[in-house]
Amino acid sequence: MATLNPTFPPETLPRSVAWLGYGGLLPFLLPALIAPFDPAHGSVWLEIQRAYGAIILSFVGALHWAFAMQPDIADDDRHRHFIWSVVPALIGWLALILPAFSGLLLLLIGFWAHFLRDRRLATPAGMPAWYLPLRLRLTGIASLCLLSALSLPRWVAP
Repeated sequence: MATLNPTFPPETLPRSVAWLGYGGLLPFLLPALIAPFDPAHGSVWLEIQRAYGAIILSFVGALHWAFAMQPDIADDDRHRHFIWSVVPALIGWLALILPAFSGLLLLLIGFWAHFLRDRRLATPAGMPAWYLPLRLRLTGIASLCLLSALSLPRWVAP
């Protein structure tokens, strides 16, 4: 099975990855923190969060596309990875065209479904040891922010 051959020690989370990963949570966190205190614009903040969630869900599928392009992977596995790599983008797109509450719920499901796929990919792909714990933390925090949006009454009402 192919490996992506990282150029850093597998047990050490690179500083740039930490900054980019955790910094990438800001568009989830800020709307979640601001929306409850800005009722006049709360729905705008949460739409910003939903749009960003769709973008990030699309982004995380790219790893599976990259893995599928590795030269020494079996054709059946390659096919499965290529197919899965576009599923998160389709889920994100659907989350944007559904009503807000349903879209946010679909994003939550999509993030956890993708995390479960990443768990299956991490070992055969030779991912560094920090990868899954980081993905779990990022998915968990993004999910809490999306849950906070789901808990606001304005999403339930038409």
